[in-house]
Amino acid sequence: MFDQIPATQILFLDVETVPQYEKHEQMPEPFASLWEKKSSFLIKDEETAETLYKRAGIYAEFGKIICISCGVFTKDETFRIKSFYGHDEKEVLSGFVDLLNKSYESGDKYLCAHNGKEFDFPFICRRLLINGMKLPSILDLRGKKPWEVMHLDTMELWKFGDYKSYTSLTLLAAVFGIPTPKDDIDGSMVGDVYWKEHNLNRIVTYCQKDVLTIAQLYRKFKCEELLTADDLIYAEPESALPFTSNG
Repeated sequence: MFDQIPATQILFLDVETVPQYEKHEQMPEPFASLWEKKSSFLIKDEETAETLYKRAGIYAEFGKIICISCGVFTKDETFRIKSFYGHDEKEVLSGFVDLLNKSYESGDKYLCAHNGKEFDFPFICRRLLINGMKLPSILDLRGKKPWEVMHLDTMELWKFGDYKSYTSLTLLAAVFGIPTPKDDIDGSMVGDVYWKEHNLNRIVTYCQKDVLTIAQLYRKFKCEELLTADDLIYAEPESALPFTSNG
């Protein structure tokens, strides 16, 4: 089945999320108390609910989406990247949902992310509902049979049935000679870059690198050549993303 899916029918994506508030003490009730309860299961050693708040962005109940980057292969085998981003989460989600409803409603289209089944896809669905927005059919799993779920996950594809471990996108990029997407920042830094540096463009560039890396990994899984700089197209606004190749 994997080899039978045309790359042009897959939307590759990555999501960047941050805590809803810059500081733990800014959380209103009842969320402050609820975070105390949630974090109590995560605390180790000298950690506190306050020091753990930087991790709140990975939980849909306490975080928000600030960027969704998408990539798609065109018929001429170029790879087109577009990002939906901003401080207003509902606007970010609206742009992404419009894309899905317009181009990914048919039953032969797929979404692909790394660890997407565990994080990206459910996080988007939860934030859509929290924002009072309907789920696009390709994201709505309710009542669907397993073979009706059009979701691909490069981490799951790499497992080959092995359930013992998590394999990061960074590690797989290194294994397959793909330029690392973490040459500037990584996921643990996104919250500080957003709330302290106020540098959303830097996060968008990072998110686009992840999408490109997922697409490159997908090609490696099919024993195909890596994309080059000439194969990339960035939708407006143009990205300042530099492209390097390991050959």
